[in-house]
Amino acid sequence: MRKQLTAIAIPLSLALLATACGGNGNGNGNGSAAGGSASPSGSASSPASSGGGQKNEQVTLKFMGWEVSPLETESVKKGIESFMKSNPNIKVEYTTIPGGTQYVAKMQTLVLGNEAPDVFFLQSDYYSDFVKRKSLLDLTDRVQASGIAGDLIDSAVKLSTVDGKYYGIESCIVAPVLYYNKELFDKAGVPYPPSDPAKAWSWPEFVDAAKKLTVKNGDKTEQYGVYGLETYYNTIAEIMSNGGNWFSDDLTKSAANTPEVKEVLQAISDLRKKEGVAPEGKLLTNSGMSASQMLQTGKIAMLVDGSWALQELSNMNFEVGMAVLPKFKEAVTHGQAHLHVASANTKHPDEAWKLIEFLSSEEYQLQNVKAGLWLPNHKSLYSEEGIKKWLTPGVHPDGFEEMIPYFTSSKTYPYALLSSQKIQEDTSAELDKYFLGNQPLDKTVENIESVVNQNLQAQGK
Repeated sequence: MRKQLTAIAIPLSLALLATACGGNGNGNGNGSAAGGSASPSGSASSPASSGGGQKNEQVTLKFMGWEVSPLETESVKKGIESFMKSNPNIKVEYTTIPGGTQYVAKMQTLVLGNEAPDVFFLQSDYYSDFVKRKSLLDLTDRVQASGIAGDLIDSAVKLSTVDGKYYGIESCIVAPVLYYNKELFDKAGVPYPPSDPAKAWSWPEFVDAAKKLTVKNGDKTEQYGVYGLETYYNTIAEIMSNGGNWFSDDLTKSAANTPEVKEVLQAISDLRKKEGVAPEGKLLTNSGMSASQMLQTGKIAMLVDGSWALQELSNMNFEVGMAVLPKFKEAVTHGQAHLHVASANTKHPDEAWKLIEFLSSEEYQLQNVKAGLWLPNHKSLYSEEGIKKWLTPGVHPDGFEEMIPYFTSSKTYPYALLSSQKIQEDTSAELDKYFLGNQPLDKTVENIESVVNQNLQAQGK
C-alpha cells in the first residue's frame, strides 16, 4: 500500500490520506512502466502457456499498481527484477496508473471487462468490496502452506482475511504518527514529544505545547503549532485513543453519535477555531507547499501524518523528530496498507501466487522499510535481530525504536473491514462540513450515524 500530500483538488479530509502504502490514497501516478507498457489483460509469451505452469513454460504476468512517488516505483521495479532473476520462466510487466478513486474505478472497469491484470495493488478500504464481488483469487491454502500467515502481526492478519480466508496479503503497515521540527522546539524551549507510547502526551499537554509553538506577528500567524488532524484517517486514531470508534465492534452500526467521538471532534476543532494553534485547511492549497515542506520551512511545528511520510522527510534538509500521537485515555494508532492480490480470472494462478509470495517476503519488504516508506508487518522483523535488519540511522529518527510497540499493537483501520467505500466518502464529506464549514457538531455526528446505518443496512450488516 500509501498514502504519499499534493491532492489539493479533493476535500482536505481525503487529501491528507493521499499516500503510499496507505493506498487509500490518492497518489499521483505518472504511468511509468517496467518491462514495457502493455495491455492489462493476462497473457503468455508462448502459445503453450496455460494456468498450470510447467517448469520451463514461459509466462508473462501483468502487474499493476499506482505511483505515489518515483522512489516507491523504483523500489517496485528493483523487486521485480530480483523476482525475474529467481524465476526466469516468468516475465512481469509492471504498469502504474493514477491512484485513489481513479485507480479503483480503472480496476473495477478492467474486472468487469475480464481484463484485470494478473496481480495488482488494492487499497485496503476497497478490499472487502472486491472480495464480495468475487473478483479476487482465493489464496488461503497457499498462504497457509507458505508459513506467511503465522508471521504476520495481528492487525495484518485481520486486514488480510475476509471470513477467515486470504484473498491477498497486506504489503506492510502504515500508521498515523506525529512529526516535529526539532529546531522550532529548541528555539521555543519546548521538550520534544515522547516516542515511547507509555509516556505519550495527554491532550492538554499537546495543546499547551502547540500554543507555545504558535508564533504571531500582530494579527498574522507566522508559525502554527500543529497541522493535519482534521482528516477522517487521523481523527479515527484519536477517537480510538478515547475508547471510541466510528463503528460498533461487530461493524453492524455507526458509533459516531457517542460521547467518545464527540469529545475528540470538538477538541480537534478547538485547535483551530478556539486556540488558534492550527491553520485553516486552505493553507495547504494557498501555500503551494506539501505538508512536509510546511514542516521543513517552519510554517508548522508539528505535523500529524502517515508513517510513510518519513521517507520524504528524512531526505529533506532539516532535523525531523517522530513521536506517538497525543492521547485522550491511551496511546493508540491504527495500521493498514494496500494489499497485493490476484485476479480471480488469472490464467496463471500459480505464477501469480509466486509473485505475491515474493512481494510478501522479507527481501522485498525490507527495501521500503529501510527507506522509511513502510513499516514491517512480519513478527520476525520486530524481534531484536529482526529490527537490526532495517532500523536505519539517518532515516529513522532518534527514539524510533521506542515506537515499535506502538506499531505492533496498532488497531486495524476500521474502514478496511467494510465492503462499502461510500461509508468513508460520506463520513469524510460530513467532517468537511464540520471542520471546514460551520455545521454543528451534533448535526455532524447525527448525519454520519444516519448515512452509515443506511449503508450498513443495505449491505445486510
